[in-house]
Amino acid sequence: MKARITWVQDRMFVGESGSGHTMVLGRADGPDGRSLCPSPMEVLLIGMGGCTAFDVVQILEKGREPIDDCVAELEAERAPTDPKVFTKVHVHFVVKGRGLDPAKVDRAIKLSAEKYCSASIMIAKTATITHDFAIVDTGKSP
Repeated sequence: MKARITWVQDRMFVGESGSGHTMVLGRADGPDGRSLCPSPMEVLLIGMGGCTAFDVVQILEKGREPIDDCVAELEAERAPTDPKVFTKVHVHFVVKGRGLDPAKVDRAIKLSAEKYCSASIMIAKTATITHDFAIVDTGKSP
């Protein structure tokens, strides 16, 4: 895996993945004071969310659970001093489907956290990671 980060101006950078995808990141502020791009730590948190959500969907699909949607909402706390690593991360999953088995959703989340999600496992070296979930039933199974 490769990446290339190019400085654009001020504290704004363009990151390019080895597969050719690009994103702007940094700490550049716009005229209204809002950030124009995500910070590298925000990108790291988004990456963890994407990694674990991917796992949960894949595990539920392989288990033939009738999943329609999955949203992972993450909230993190960071250390007050440098290096300002993540110290706590909470992931709330909202999983939608027809008659989903709560035990299977719970199992999928645990498998992701403990075995499959590389990003979660790395971040867990400095942070306490917690999870919970809500199931939204989108209708009766056929």
